[in-house]
Amino acid sequence: MPADKNRKPHEDSRRAIAHHYDLSNEFYALFLDPEMVYTCAWYRNDTVDLAQAQTDKLELVCRKLDLKPGDRLLDIGCGWGSLARYAARSRGVEVLGVTLSEQQASFAQQRIREESLEKICRVEFRDYRSLDLDENFNKIAAIGIIEHIGRKNFPAYFQRVHQLLAPGGLFLNHGITRLRHWEKTPQWDFLLEHVFPNGDLTHISHLTQAMENAHFEILDVENLRAHYARTCASWTARLQASESQAIACVGVKTYRTWLVYLAASAVAFEEGSIFLHQTLTRRSGETDRSPRNRAAIYADFPSLPLRPEPPTPD
Repeated sequence: MPADKNRKPHEDSRRAIAHHYDLSNEFYALFLDPEMVYTCAWYRNDTVDLAQAQTDKLELVCRKLDLKPGDRLLDIGCGWGSLARYAARSRGVEVLGVTLSEQQASFAQQRIREESLEKICRVEFRDYRSLDLDENFNKIAAIGIIEHIGRKNFPAYFQRVHQLLAPGGLFLNHGITRLRHWEKTPQWDFLLEHVFPNGDLTHISHLTQAMENAHFEILDVENLRAHYARTCASWTARLQASESQAIACVGVKTYRTWLVYLAASAVAFEEGSIFLHQTLTRRSGETDRSPRNRAAIYADFPSLPLRPEPPTPD
C-alpha cells in the first residue's frame, strides 16, 4: 500500500509498530519468557533456560551501562517494560521507558504497579522524538529498536539520542545487523509484507559510522549472533507447542506467519547472514579516566537463579 504523503512520519512509525506488536499480549506470552523480553537472550552456558537467559541479558545490559543508584535511564522502544523494571528493581535507578505499542505500554504499567515501582519507573505510550530535550538522561538503552528506524533516518535518530544523553553518559544500542554484501531475498520481502512493515537492516560498519557521524565514541562492540539463533529456536519451539492457543488468539494465518518468521530467523542467525550487535558508546570528546573492559562486566556473574521468584499464592 503506498504511503499517504499527508501522514506524518510519527504516524507511520505507530502504524508499523502496532502491526507487529499489538497483535495480543496473550499471543506473545505463549512463546516469550515470563518477563516478556522480545529481544536476543544471553546464554551464560548450555544449560540455562530461556527465562534465565533473558534475565541474564537484562543484567548484562545493566552492567554495560554501569547503572548505579542516582542514574536516570531512558529505554527507547522499551517493549513490555522488562529492562525498565529490572533496572529499577536491581539498581534503584530512575527509569523512563517509551514505546509506540499501546498494548505493551498497558502491560508494562500494570507490572510496574504490581511490583510497587511507580516512584522510580515509568513506561509511556509515546514517541522518543516527543521527549523534552531539557530532560537529559545519563544512561540510554535502545534494545531492538534500530531495525525499525530505517537507514535514511539514522542521522536524525542518533542526533536526537545524542541530545538526550547528558555529558558523561553512556548509550547502548542492541540490534540486528546484516552481512555487508547482503542482497534482498524473497524471505525479506515476506517479512516486510507480513511481519515488519518498516524493517530495515544494515551492516555493523555502516551503523558505527552513523553513530560516529553523530559524535558518539564507540567503546565496545559485541556480536551475539549465536545467542540469537538459540533464542529464536526456543521461541519457535514454544510457539509450535502452543499451536491451539495461538490460533485462538490471532488466527491460523498469523500463527503460521509468525512460526515461519521465527524459524527462518533462527536459521539466518545460525548460518550467519544476520547478526546481533551490542554497541556501547559515549559522547565524543569527553574525558573518562575509569578503566573499561569486559572483565569488569563478566566477572563474578551472579549465581543461578538470577531471575525473581514467582509470587507465592495467597
